[in-house]
Amino acid sequence: MTQVVFFADESGLFGFEISGHSTESCKDIEGKLVCSAVSSVAYMSANTISEIIGDTVDSNVSDGFMRIIVKNISESSRKVLEGLRLHISELSKQYKSRITTTTEV
Repeated sequence: MTQVVFFADESGLFGFEISGHSTESCKDIEGKLVCSAVSSVAYMSANTISEIIGDTVDSNVSDGFMRIIVKNISESSRKVLEGLRLHISELSKQYKSRITTTTEV
């Protein structure tokens, strides 16, 4: 199961953490597709924030794990994170047994 945690303060989202895999076995094609979708949108969000918008991020990435915390976050980056949360939330509705989401304030 993939767990996604969004980090928020009184002004909105400022980061996220994704851990785990959505696959049950090496033959689990649906799980691989879900993992790919989650990874793709996470990397797109992180790269947009750091490389396109130019906000500074603290990142920690390894196999099955990504944590992104945006320092001195801009409103544009908050919107990217809201888009990420919407996308992941919709995936979790479609694949309930593969993705969980929470928000920590």
